[in-house]
Amino acid sequence: MNSRKVQTLNNLKKIRARLGKEGQKVVFTNGCFDLIHGGHIHLFRFAKSCGDILIVALNTDRSIRKIKGPSRPVFPLKERYEILSAIEHIDYLTSFSEETPQTIIAALLPDVLVKGGDWASDEIVGKKEVEEAGGKVVRAPYLIGHSSTDIIEKILKNFS
Repeated sequence: MNSRKVQTLNNLKKIRARLGKEGQKVVFTNGCFDLIHGGHIHLFRFAKSCGDILIVALNTDRSIRKIKGPSRPVFPLKERYEILSAIEHIDYLTSFSEETPQTIIAALLPDVLVKGGDWASDEIVGKKEVEEAGGKVVRAPYLIGHSSTDIIEKILKNFS
């Protein structure tokens, strides 16, 4: 695993401060990312195009179980870190155990907050903090048929 990419929130706050002083535009997105597919790659590529540095925050396993149910995540956090650290568009990874990344977003105040187009603007966690700090919130174009839940259902239907 590329341990340079996986950072604690405290380390990311220091990195964020340094990047801000250097004039680097920091982009943030988050999600479960427990079964990586083309829709995720599209999101990461789009998010990275919105700035210079992309930080991706992952729900912990416990957080995913709260949101998606006891059969998820498909891959545990350590393996998701391993997979995502290999994606060139991602500069840093971190995780959060709450159901939302509110705390991380408020601490980092990214220049750009990116969420998938399947999220309504008023549902985007951290929008208020980012915009009040002068940042912007961008919804990435959504690729229909690219959801982990849909893929899992298709696999179960076709192979059970």
